[in-house]
Amino acid sequence: MGMPFKAHLSGQRIFACSKCGVHLAYYEDIVSKSFQGRHGRAYLFDSVVNVSVGEKENRTLITGLHSVADIQCNVCHSTLGWKYLEAFEESQKYKENKFIIERVKMMKEDGWV
Repeated sequence: MGMPFKAHLSGQRIFACSKCGVHLAYYEDIVSKSFQGRHGRAYLFDSVVNVSVGEKENRTLITGLHSVADIQCNVCHSTLGWKYLEAFEESQKYKENKFIIERVKMMKEDGWV
């Protein structure tokens, strides 16, 4: 099987994988910057590109029990964060089908401020 297709985002404020530089998400797709990942701060995104979704598992996170799946970069295969598949508490349903990317796992392409 060959390399997966790499999406190339265009615009001025794009996040990329900090390890290999492949595009991941637009700044405009951030839902929240107040999340916590395994290695520190994380952002919640509406959509991301160039990632693979792993196996579903239930995890107890700060906000309760969720079904999640880790996401990996399609190019360098580093784990970037996770996708929320299901939230079991009504107040957390807004997270479903959204993505967490840890801040240390991404960079701002072209160093925008």
